[in-house]
Amino acid sequence: MPTDLKRIYGHDDLHFLTFSCYRRAPLLSTPIARNLFVSSLSKVRGYYRFSLLVYVVMPEHVHLLVSESKQTPSYLVSLLKKYVSMDLKKDQTKAIRMWERRFYDFNVFTTHRMWQKLNYMHLNPVTRGLVENPREWPWSSFLNYQNQNRGLISIDLPK
Repeated sequence: MPTDLKRIYGHDDLHFLTFSCYRRAPLLSTPIARNLFVSSLSKVRGYYRFSLLVYVVMPEHVHLLVSESKQTPSYLVSLLKKYVSMDLKKDQTKAIRMWERRFYDFNVFTTHRMWQKLNYMHLNPVTRGLVENPREWPWSSFLNYQNQNRGLISIDLPK
């Protein structure tokens, strides 16, 4: 991860966020772990009322496209990491480091770029060979776009 990342907040941009498990280990490789992440995402979203346009939970990383809220995306990511780590560690017999410390944040301020990121995220499980069609990966918002919010959690469809 680059060390000179500059975070730009306060412009009401969308944020394309990517964060990885420690050393890209597949710590989210089980359906239980991915469901736990989605549950934590729903909980944090309920507390902080940010718009969630896209999510994809992969075995070793996560992609989100979110709005700004009263809290910065940095705070929201740290809270998500904390909740998921605590819940997953309850099932572990030994302590593990769950997440890389940094995360990638790209400001999305055009409709074209938003759709570009949305398509990239939804196709990620296909590109990685996990499924043949994005509709087969339930840990993403793809089904929300196909079936009017029938994915694992509701999202905010773009206007």
